[in-house]
Amino acid sequence: MNRLSTYLLKLFAAEATGLFGVALTIIYLAQTLRIIDIDTVRERGLGVLFWQTILAVPQLAIAFLYTCIAIGLARALRGMQASRELHTIHVSQLVPSLFRAVLIYAGLGMVLVLLLSHVIEPAAKRATNMLQAQAAADLVGRSLVPNRFAELGEGVTVTVGGRGPRGEITSFFADDNRDPNTRRTYIADSALISSDELGYVLQLEKGTIQYRTADGQFSEISFDRYDIALERLTGEVDDEKRRRDLGTLAMVNEAIAEGEWPEEWVNRIAERSADGLRVVALCLFVVAIGGFPSGRRRDPLVPIELTVLAAVLVERAMTSYVPIGGWQQHFMGVLVLLVIALVILSARLRLFLPQPRGAHSG
Repeated sequence: MNRLSTYLLKLFAAEATGLFGVALTIIYLAQTLRIIDIDTVRERGLGVLFWQTILAVPQLAIAFLYTCIAIGLARALRGMQASRELHTIHVSQLVPSLFRAVLIYAGLGMVLVLLLSHVIEPAAKRATNMLQAQAAADLVGRSLVPNRFAELGEGVTVTVGGRGPRGEITSFFADDNRDPNTRRTYIADSALISSDELGYVLQLEKGTIQYRTADGQFSEISFDRYDIALERLTGEVDDEKRRRDLGTLAMVNEAIAEGEWPEEWVNRIAERSADGLRVVALCLFVVAIGGFPSGRRRDPLVPIELTVLAAVLVERAMTSYVPIGGWQQHFMGVLVLLVIALVILSARLRLFLPQPRGAHSG
């Protein structure tokens, strides 16, 4: 990489880093304001609050990161347009150095986004789920006072007959009426708060689960042992799904070991991988519309930053609403944007490429 490419790469990175720093600060403050009002983190100390706000950042940071990478490149190219550096690069036939810098910049950005999507964000989710499970265990432990009804959350009421010296619970009863369509009642002779590989669970022994529908239908299931995740009693309405926030490598290893690829995992891996390709598509789109000199003395009516944001929104809309199912859906908007960028780039390169020295008009 020559000096010009190095200079341009630093210029692009500086713009993107500044934008992402501002976005990251806004994300962190917003997450702090949201989490500080959640009951599960109250009375648990500032250290837990600080750590939980940090863990909430990666999921939102992914979208901001690839957007800031594209806008950073756009701002740098706009500045080069204003300072006539872009004109000098084209006149001096140094366009390969410009594109080399853009491709390296896009490649580094893609690696950062893929690392964030495939590794950091799943790890942050697992840590967040563990904190929530610990908070749920603390809440349940404090609420289970013998012969007294306690409300774990809106719509969930529990009571127990007694507590043993090792934490054993006798005569457990819980009523869950959060779901307007189904009311659940858990009754067990004994219970114990324990943990498994997914978090904290309430182990119910010798009891029944009673279901009552809104139209009065009743059903009952008996069990010798039933494990219920504590988050199902303290969180939102139960959707019968346990946490599966695995990293991509863990998914691949487990799928290879079992010889089966769950559709949910394939879709999740495709979604994470599309984030990286989105960086390349956006960078090529930006250089296609802003990497060539213009003779205009006035700024364009629509700033290039707004054009990039519009491209991001249109691409996300196409990805979300394209009538194609399966893992292919996550790549449709990105591929359309990539094709548009390559078409514009090819047309402008043909226009701006210098004529051969021996060429002349008849």
